[in-house]
Amino acid sequence: MKFNFKKPVLFLVLLVAADVLSAQEIKQDSTKVETLEEVLIQSIRVDADSPITHSNISKEALEKRNLGQDIPILLNYLPSVVTTSDAGAGIGYTGIRVRGISSQSTNVTINGIPYNDAESLGTFWVNLGDFTSSIESLQLQRGVGTSTNGSGAFGASINVLTDAVSKAANGEIANSFGSFNTRKHTVKYSTGLLNDHFEIAGRLSQVNSDGYIDRASSDLKSYFLQGSYVDDNTLIKAIAFGGKEVTYQSWYGFDPASIAAIGENPNLDENRTFNIAGIQFDDAGNFEGYYDNQVDNYNQDHYQLHWNEKWDNNWSSNIGLNYTYGRGYYEEYVDNYLYSNIYFGPDAQFSFLSLEPITVNGETVDSQDYVRRRWLDNNFYVINTNINYKDEALNLTAGFSYSTYHGDHFGEVIWSQYAMNSNIRDRYYDGDGDKYDFSAFAKATYQLNDKLSLYGDLQVRTVNYDTSGINSDLVLFEIDKTYSFFNPKAGLSYNLNDQNNFYFSYARANREASRSDFEGNPDIKPEQLNDFELGWRHKANTFTFNANMYYMLYNEQLVLTGGIDDVGAPIRGNSGNSSRLGIELEGLIKVTDKFSLQPNMTLSSNKNDETVVSRDGALVNLGETNISFSPEVIASNALVFQPIENLQLSFLSKYVGEQFMGNTDSEASKLESYFVNDFNVTYEIKMTKIFKSILLSGLVNNIFGEAYVSNGYYYSYDDDFSVPGTITTIEGAGYYPQAKRNFLLGATLKF
Repeated sequence: MKFNFKKPVLFLVLLVAADVLSAQEIKQDSTKVETLEEVLIQSIRVDADSPITHSNISKEALEKRNLGQDIPILLNYLPSVVTTSDAGAGIGYTGIRVRGISSQSTNVTINGIPYNDAESLGTFWVNLGDFTSSIESLQLQRGVGTSTNGSGAFGASINVLTDAVSKAANGEIANSFGSFNTRKHTVKYSTGLLNDHFEIAGRLSQVNSDGYIDRASSDLKSYFLQGSYVDDNTLIKAIAFGGKEVTYQSWYGFDPASIAAIGENPNLDENRTFNIAGIQFDDAGNFEGYYDNQVDNYNQDHYQLHWNEKWDNNWSSNIGLNYTYGRGYYEEYVDNYLYSNIYFGPDAQFSFLSLEPITVNGETVDSQDYVRRRWLDNNFYVINTNINYKDEALNLTAGFSYSTYHGDHFGEVIWSQYAMNSNIRDRYYDGDGDKYDFSAFAKATYQLNDKLSLYGDLQVRTVNYDTSGINSDLVLFEIDKTYSFFNPKAGLSYNLNDQNNFYFSYARANREASRSDFEGNPDIKPEQLNDFELGWRHKANTFTFNANMYYMLYNEQLVLTGGIDDVGAPIRGNSGNSSRLGIELEGLIKVTDKFSLQPNMTLSSNKNDETVVSRDGALVNLGETNISFSPEVIASNALVFQPIENLQLSFLSKYVGEQFMGNTDSEASKLESYFVNDFNVTYEIKMTKIFKSILLSGLVNNIFGEAYVSNGYYYSYDDDFSVPGTITTIEGAGYYPQAKRNFLLGATLKF
């Protein structure tokens, strides 16, 4: 898996393949006068000719495929993006990686408010089912991007703007149905401007799916409520949104070794929907069935207040307040036989629960079946404020963000095979975490002349993370870390003419470790990135083309090791020095007035400078290795045909090259390449009575029925018992199979 940018033949292959392999609709930045809605996110978004690599997605583009699947899946056709779904059908727990960067290192904001979980650093879109229906626009910045709020953008950032104020009263009723008993029901309304100043808008949604994987069901309920006041210079918004999710666990994936050990068919091709979660055995190891409530059950509510003010033609400001309340648990049946004979873990033993063995019918019992709940209860407060000055030459923004987080982590045993010496509501582990995050920034774009503009951005950020108590492994967990980060950014943009823009930028990012990182290694280090971006944007009437080359130099990058913990979360570790070198190409080719091609492609080389591992009882220096989950080729294409004004047919293709799930280049950790195609059709019927319009949508995912795997995990352990005196390293892998051909059909009634 070597890639050499010096070989011109690869560029020729790239340009030819881009026309037939890749995809994403390119939406051009708006050039209209800045609105009060845009003041809300002006501090973290960039303009069309900014020296920051980015993609914009409009409400209209999202609407065409908004049939219940989560936001990461709808972003699948953007450049350098790879998505995955635990349940296999794009609903439930879904993930996104950009340039190989995991969601734990991708900054996400909603109306400028950080959405990443303060402790895990991840983003869980499952808590906000059907949130796409409340998005006005979305911008994905690749690389470090501009300064943002919350945990640092370490290779990508996604910022979301929710629904704008509607001047006219309107409503929507949307329903969709499809494979795996999937259905989405949405009711949405707006009063329009009352007395020319006030608007109340809202949405209620429910999304259900059985999932492609066995029992990987999802029950997602969500809401969005917005009250607004607007005049010529003022916009005040009070927003409440949130959701409740109940999903049957499918995060263990398909592990052939474990599946063979319990007597099931370990052949992925023949048994790809098998789910080991919730499995039950008797004491002799005979299969008894599955626990019916092996679920993740979580509620999350967000309350935001925003005040945007345009003081005059030059000055504007924004203040944002946020409170997020999250609470819930995942419930698990701990089967004595499974954990004692397959997983060889202590979970079923009384010592794990800090209990003494008991006597049952004259025999000593020190392990048993039981049901546990692991709880999270957290509160998150944020204040953002910024001020902007803008004239013909200068665009200057400065501001700060401060957040506090408190989270409780505890576990309960709610049922056991035999009565234990414990009281109801006893917590077998209990801990907490507190995090304080302050950042301040100043950024400016200065137009030197009609061709050249300069960009500068300085940010300081201080983070304190303090946690104490007993963790879920019943280990004393005490962390008290404070970090101070300085993140400078600079760039220039040159407009050669009306059709061609060139840019160059440099940006530094620093990012702290997550709670689970500290659990694996209390001495884990923060990661640092120096990002160089060089790009060319070309825009003509029938042809738009963007090319970007990036070089990302890391120090102590927290790369995915390939392993997962006992709740399916990826495990990370410092990698020393590493780098990502790549080129991204995307285009829009209008072949005719009715037919267009929209290709994109990324070629990259992603390397750890040096990797040292323990193998067969000895340390081995592997030298340079590939970074995990970083395919060297990612390509997409959309063939879009619009035979009449209101009918659009899109054939979408996605190719993801082979990748390693670990950092040792082991063949056992290789995830094979895949090429998947979708077909999307939308038809809008314009009406004058009762309904303004009816939008009919259809989506066939994986239209050719490809049996592919988009994600997985890799593990190894030392076998020192099969041959006494000899240590042999055993490797294994698990996989997350994705659905074969499946469909979704929907209708949206607008009035």
